[in-house]
Amino acid sequence: MFKLNEKAPDFTLPKITGGEFCFSDDLKSHDEDHWHLIIFFRGSWCPACMNELDQLEKEQGYFNDKKIHLITVTHDEQADLEKMQQEHQFSFPVLNDKDFQFLKDYHVHFHAEDAPYEDHGTHGDPAYFLTDAEGRVLYQQRQTSPFGRPAPTELRKIIQYIRSNLKG
Repeated sequence: MFKLNEKAPDFTLPKITGGEFCFSDDLKSHDEDHWHLIIFFRGSWCPACMNELDQLEKEQGYFNDKKIHLITVTHDEQADLEKMQQEHQFSFPVLNDKDFQFLKDYHVHFHAEDAPYEDHGTHGDPAYFLTDAEGRVLYQQRQTSPFGRPAPTELRKIIQYIRSNLKG
């Protein structure tokens, strides 16, 4: 795992709308006040995830005003993600971690077949990473189930708290 203030691992993943997203390139394309909120979600099949993503879409104006670039990542079937995008029309990037490389690099909890309880087969659980303009981790949270994730209002509080207490 990485510590707060360490650089988050770089990643390049396919966007479900086509093309690729490269984290290091995206960092360079924004000004020095821009931060990134990277959210790993379980998949298009998860009702709690879809509710969360819909709420984040409604809050997109807040994140844009605060210069927070929202990025979401999952491991799911491409066709299912394309259908999800058609139904929900998310304005933020949705990336497909086909090979679980992001999941491994970011130490996202993995619910495998040997897990102690059944939960929709193998998948990654929700995780949250807030980085500054240089890609340093300011906040991270990893879940081991679909519940307990921070709601968008909690994410807003976290962002406000960190911005007002940032050193340097």
